Amino acid sequence: MKIDYCKEAIADLERLREFIAVHDPAAASRYAQRLIEGITRLQDQPLLGHAVPAAPDPDTIRDLITGDYVVRYALLSEQILILRIWHHRENWK
Repeated sequence: MKIDYCKEAIADLERLREFIAVHDPAAASRYAQRLIEGITRLQDQPLLGHAVPAAPDPDTIRDLITGDYVVRYALLSEQILILRIWHHRENWK
């Protein structure tokens, strides 16, 4: 199954990487790599994340926890669309 990122998810990745890089540039690369590896697992296991009950379509919208990060994605018929990514301590809604 193909994984695509919407523009908000790409911006989230950039924001998270920049935040970590301020304190430790090498760590930023490691965290980014681990996050991408976690997301890539969805290709073979698209139901790995859990349904988001508050979503308009909880059968389609799922959250994957990978490390300290939450990856919200839409499970479509031929595609996994990464919607947003945030650190679990962020106050995100």
